[in-house]
Amino acid sequence: MIETQIDIPSAGSLTSRMAGVFVPISTPFAADESVDFSALAFNVERYAASGVLGYLALGSNGENRSLTEEEKLQVLECIVRNKGKGQVVMAGATYDAQRDTELFLKHAADRGADFGLVLSPGYFRKLMTEEVLFRYFSTLGDTSPLPLLLYNAPGFCGVTLTPALVKRLALHPNIVGMKDSAASGIENFLPAESDQFHVLAGSANFLFAAMMGGSIGGTVSLANSFPGFAIELFRYGQARDEARGVPFQERVTRINQAISGPFGPAGVKAAMNLAGFRGGIPRRPLQPLSPEQVAQLRTLLEKEGLIS
Repeated sequence: MIETQIDIPSAGSLTSRMAGVFVPISTPFAADESVDFSALAFNVERYAASGVLGYLALGSNGENRSLTEEEKLQVLECIVRNKGKGQVVMAGATYDAQRDTELFLKHAADRGADFGLVLSPGYFRKLMTEEVLFRYFSTLGDTSPLPLLLYNAPGFCGVTLTPALVKRLALHPNIVGMKDSAASGIENFLPAESDQFHVLAGSANFLFAAMMGGSIGGTVSLANSFPGFAIELFRYGQARDEARGVPFQERVTRINQAISGPFGPAGVKAAMNLAGFRGGIPRRPLQPLSPEQVAQLRTLLEKEGLIS
């Protein structure tokens, strides 16, 4: 292991900084597809007052791969500058070259991020064996100035982290958790949950079940448009309240699937606009929802009592 100066959070501090709802925050674009930083600041200020624990900057909802390196760092700076007191910021790293990931994590630390969330390299996914991935993540952990979380999202990179690999990586002192967005089942990773390594749900669709199994929170796209709604589900999980949590989870899943299920970031942005946030439009090649699709979404959200 390479010797480096890394500030590794204590168990109690780590848990307090990860036990809650994180907004995988959307990057709003103006009509000309430039980043709308005033809209981003407006959204963060509203989230800061909502009770969410923090933000995942530059994730899939943030359209990470559609941003230049300069834009990524500017977006991160804007989020850090406008976050609420005590709120936590994770910075998403989605690179295929390890050198790029290492450089980004240093820049993210310099700009005030609290954690780095690292996606598996996917371009040469057939060569991403267990040992290659172990070396990738563990050596990143050796040198990163930020505590790291693994990001299991095979839908984006084509690489699935195995429970055995996660168990090995969870022993690294600077790898402190993971976000699981896979459909394969977060229950497979929950045995790795400990005071030093936390498994976060990557979707509102299984947040309650994950928390009943031992997770302490999640990063959920629904929080972009309805943070209070996501927090209510989290509270039921925190209280282990099955009587109210199970039917509420069913309602959350139904709404979440209508927003992001068929549309991805474009649906999230449309719901944000309807909820009074400034979602803007997605950047091409993604397309915004059609007026007809927005009208259908509005009708559903009105029926659910989320907008009037």
